[in-house]
Amino acid sequence: MSDSWSPQNGDSAPDGPPPAPDARPAAGDGRTGRQRLLAALWPPRLGRGQLVVGLLLFIVGLGLAIQVTSTGSSSALRGARQEDLVRILDELDDRKQRLEEEKSRLEDQKAELENSTDQAEEARRQNALREKQLGVLAGTVAAEGPGIHLTVGDPHGIVEADMLLNTIQELRAAGAEAIQINDVRVVASSYVEDGADGVSVDGQELTAPYVFKAIGRPADLEPALRIPGGVVQTMEKEQATVQIEPQDKVVVDALRDAKRPDYARSSS
Repeated sequence: MSDSWSPQNGDSAPDGPPPAPDARPAAGDGRTGRQRLLAALWPPRLGRGQLVVGLLLFIVGLGLAIQVTSTGSSSALRGARQEDLVRILDELDDRKQRLEEEKSRLEDQKAELENSTDQAEEARRQNALREKQLGVLAGTVAAEGPGIHLTVGDPHGIVEADMLLNTIQELRAAGAEAIQINDVRVVASSYVEDGADGVSVDGQELTAPYVFKAIGRPADLEPALRIPGGVVQTMEKEQATVQIEPQDKVVVDALRDAKRPDYARSSS
């Protein structure tokens, strides 16, 4: 038997439409679903195990961030080829060897002075030898020996003082014992600056091409200039021309005047 109303029974239709279903939430507290979800999530109810796991995850994440930062730091040698890195290591080994040889030479001089029967004569001999060596470094005497000729062409007028200064520093770091640029002897007190018509060294105007004469071991000097990001690469990037010629005999004959110091005096 059906509960639905049918006009065939002869009964009159019920008064008004059937009642609509109740749209309010079934919960007795009157809150919506969103409010009940927020109440379940906040404030958080964390157990001891969850706190330990969260702390471990934080420490691991911090370590990864530090490692990524350290790995991504800029390095001048990061993009260098393997053969370039090997050449740089060889250059560092050569510098170490030169310092050890200098140390050994000074120890031998000390032993000669201590063991010589005529210490006064031996001291004079070593002083004369030392004077010549210091004269080469001070630029007051000419020097010759193996080395390189470095010619820097500047067809576009882009070579500036800092480029020549970097070249001097690279040569010195590679063991150059005497350096001359065009007709100017480079010494410890030399300075390079931009001039009106080019670059000046110690106040003397120089014009391109800039010809360097450097005395030292060619196998050390040339690779030092050709390292990735070094002198040659920088100048060629600026469209300057660079030519390096190893020589068995380089003559550095530009001289400097020996200046008497105004304040410094020998303490011996």
